[in-house]
Amino acid sequence: MELTTLSSVLAVIGYTLATLAVVLRLFHPKGPNLILILSLACAAIVGHSMQVSGFLLNSQAVNFNLPNVVSLVSLLITMLITLTALKYKVNLLLPVSYGFAAVWQLVVLVIPPIDTISLSADTLALVSHITVALIAYCVLVIATLYAFQVTYINLKLKSKNLAAVNHLPPLMQVENQLFIILALGTICLLASQVTGLLFLDNFFAKAQLHKTVLSLSALVVYGAILWGHYSQGWRGHRVLVLTLIGTGLLTLSYFGSRFVKEFLLS
Repeated sequence: MELTTLSSVLAVIGYTLATLAVVLRLFHPKGPNLILILSLACAAIVGHSMQVSGFLLNSQAVNFNLPNVVSLVSLLITMLITLTALKYKVNLLLPVSYGFAAVWQLVVLVIPPIDTISLSADTLALVSHITVALIAYCVLVIATLYAFQVTYINLKLKSKNLAAVNHLPPLMQVENQLFIILALGTICLLASQVTGLLFLDNFFAKAQLHKTVLSLSALVVYGAILWGHYSQGWRGHRVLVLTLIGTGLLTLSYFGSRFVKEFLLS
């Protein structure tokens, strides 16, 4: 069995056990066992990192086909969520991020090989643009998860179901973190658009125009959320809906056409 396959198997087992460890004790009086959960997650992240490095870097080329990009995105998200869990209570986010990572690692194991889309490692401008764009996407996905957590805590507090939020952070703390993360993600997204505009000749080419329009539309949505919150006091359900719209636009921009090209038309 190849090393990348063994790495994916390790990641699937680790993420699955970590997800179960959170879900089974989510409403337990003492809460989830974070030491066990994070230990399992770290083992899974090691396997996941080996899988990504094995597929992403191949023969001095950067392989950005769709499964590899999604795997890289899920790795970055799980790493950021795990680091966040060391300091803050993010119990609701852990099973979502770990569960998705486990499912995608399983997908990587069973899907047939896809023709590589290789980029020369020397094309620094393009690689830098893609890297900043992926970081922006990861941060904004985490912001979306935070928006769900804010909505969940708010609903439980309104229904006076305090037992459901005993092991979750205070609403105002999570909301403040949400807008900090959202602002960071928006700045990274703006940076990715600027680097694309300055350094990529085909940024507004016909073949790339739909991606550019969708990502710029997402940037406008995220900017509107931040403006609305800090100037108009927007929060709650409106912020969740707009965040979902922005993340949906960004997902279509990054992955929509590639899914059609690499899976439906292959």
